[in-house]
Amino acid sequence: MSSTSVLYDAPGVRAKRRNIIYTVLFVVAFALAAWWILSVMADKDQLAANKWNPFVTDAEVWTTYLLPGLGVTLQAAALSIVIALPLGALLGIGRLSDHAWVRVPVGAVVEFFRAIPVLLMMVFAAQLYVQFSNVSSDLRPMYAVVTGLVLYNASVMAEIVRAGILSLPRGQTDAAKAIGMRKGQTMVYVLVPQAVTAMLPALVSQLVVIVKDTALGGALLGLNELLYQLRPITANYGANTIATLVVIGLIFIALNSLLTSFAGWLEKRLRQGKKSSGAVLSADDVQQANAPGGKA
Repeated sequence: MSSTSVLYDAPGVRAKRRNIIYTVLFVVAFALAAWWILSVMADKDQLAANKWNPFVTDAEVWTTYLLPGLGVTLQAAALSIVIALPLGALLGIGRLSDHAWVRVPVGAVVEFFRAIPVLLMMVFAAQLYVQFSNVSSDLRPMYAVVTGLVLYNASVMAEIVRAGILSLPRGQTDAAKAIGMRKGQTMVYVLVPQAVTAMLPALVSQLVVIVKDTALGGALLGLNELLYQLRPITANYGANTIATLVVIGLIFIALNSLLTSFAGWLEKRLRQGKKSSGAVLSADDVQQANAPGGKA
C-alpha cells in the first residue's frame, strides 16, 4: 500500500531544498528585524535598566496596578463570555428555524450587530447608561464594555453555531426524522452535540477576541482594566511606556495562550469521548424524548 496521500504529496529533493532555503531566509530576516528593533530601542534609551526595574524589583507595580487591572479584564471578559455564549447559541439556532417569523428577525439582528464596530457599540451603550439609567459612574464603563462585547460577539457566535450545524451531514437530520424526532429534539439531541467539536476552534478564537477587546474599554471609556494601568505606571515610575506595554502584552499573550491550551485539551477530550462512545442516543433516550411530556 502506497504511503502517499491524495491530499498531500511528499516533497521531492528540490522541494526539500527550497523549504530549507526559505526557512534559513526567514530566520535571517527575523533576526535582522529583531536586531534593528532592539537597536532603535537602545538608541532611545528604552533598554536601560531603570525602565524595566519596577517590574522586577518593585512588587507594588504588580499589586497596585497590573494584578488589579488583570482582575478587571478577567471580570469583563468572563461576564461577556457567560452572556454571549448562550445568546449566540440561541441566535444561531433561531437562524435555522423553519418559521420565517423567527428566522428573519433573528437574521436581521445578527447582521445588524455584526456590521457595527464593537467600539462604537461600547460608546453608544455608555451614552445610553448616562441618559436612561441610574448606573453609577464607577460601574458605567464595565456595563458599557460588557454590553458592546455581548452584542457583537453573540452575533458572531450565532454565525459560528449556524455554520457548525450546517456542516453536519444531511443524513444526521434524516436519521433523526426517521425515528420520529421533532425539529427541536433533532437540534438538541443530535445536531448541536455533534457540532460542538467542529465549532470549538472558532468559538475559542472568538473568546480570545473578547479578552483582547476589553482593552478598548480602558483606552476610551476609562475601564480600570489591564491596558488602562499604562497611565498610572508611566506617571509614577518614569517614562517607561515601551517597557510597560511589553509587560502588558506578555500578560495578554499568556492569558490567551492558557485559554487556547484549555480549549485544545477540551476538544481532544470531546473527540476521544465520541470515539469511545457508541450511538449518540440510546433507545430509552429516544422513547423518553418522544413520550408525551418528554423533553422537547
